[in-house]
Amino acid sequence: MVSLEALWMPILVSAVIVFIASWWHKLDYPKLAAEGAVIDALRPLALPPGDYMIPRASNMKEMKTPEFLERMQQGPVILMTVRPNGPWNMGRSLSQWFIYSIVVSIFAAYVARRALPAGTDYLHVFKIVAATAIAGYSLALLQLAIWYGRGWGLTIRSVIDGVIYGALTAGTFGWLWPGA
Repeated sequence: MVSLEALWMPILVSAVIVFIASWWHKLDYPKLAAEGAVIDALRPLALPPGDYMIPRASNMKEMKTPEFLERMQQGPVILMTVRPNGPWNMGRSLSQWFIYSIVVSIFAAYVARRALPAGTDYLHVFKIVAATAIAGYSLALLQLAIWYGRGWGLTIRSVIDGVIYGALTAGTFGWLWPGA
């Protein structure tokens, strides 16, 4: 069995490659036509950062009441995340993304080292690492569309990104897999 220590190079290199590959991205969130009016309406409420659902029933019984059903019917029905005021801290987000890429690579390394001996050929390493890394980058994203109404277009584009990141991780591991 290959030691985890022997896989630190592919773990770190794959995380760097994924980090660089993820720099491209289209504008996935369209601008709200009445953005100014929505901001002006919400600002006085001083909503603390967090995740919110509108309308939101207090319990299962309330969800069945005619009043709640009418609010749902009339809308808008909103799932929203309120972030802290001020500029987006891209440095923090990029750092967290890089750490996440390392974590996915560590899980891929763990699975691969349990399944593959030193000297395994590139394609076999690629298949095992790709399956694990793609799962790490992609599968949980589907829940956002299923349960929270995130657009399927955005979700599918994000899953495709995850497949690309998984393939880059797998290619790196296949390239740097320890010899016999």
